[in-house]
Amino acid sequence: MSSADLMNTSPVELCDEEETRELEEFLVNQIYRLNAQITGYFDARLLGGRVRGPSGETLAAFSGHTWGGCCVVSNLWVDDARRRQGLGRSLLEAVEAEAVHRGCAQIVLSTHSFQAPAFYERMGYLKLAVIFDLPKGYADIVFVKRFTLSGDASVAGLST
Repeated sequence: MSSADLMNTSPVELCDEEETRELEEFLVNQIYRLNAQITGYFDARLLGGRVRGPSGETLAAFSGHTWGGCCVVSNLWVDDARRRQGLGRSLLEAVEAEAVHRGCAQIVLSTHSFQAPAFYERMGYLKLAVIFDLPKGYADIVFVKRFTLSGDASVAGLST
């Protein structure tokens, strides 16, 4: 595309909430296609699980994906009334087991400073980065847990 063609394109169009949801799915697919072509890793799979209550309601859940030997946990949630009962541990252990089953060498996740950083540290995750003021007055903390080939957690094997 020439610079003249760029000048004749439409202006940036902001999307409403529904259009943004659709656009996000489109972008994820386009970026995955490009990333897979460049890296040679075509093994991306979504990952999710939940704990249901007696009426079928979701009491705790997680979502994320695996790709190229890495598991990314995007969301992990436990209902307020069910916290401190072991559901978070059960979810994270299920993530870890499935990540190892899929051949992942590490799990990466983030949590806000007001959420569960101490929980992830107790579960053997190593703090890699802190992004301050995300949101303002708080921080977003990135954690990683690496695994040996046998599936055992290993912080000593951490490499960047």
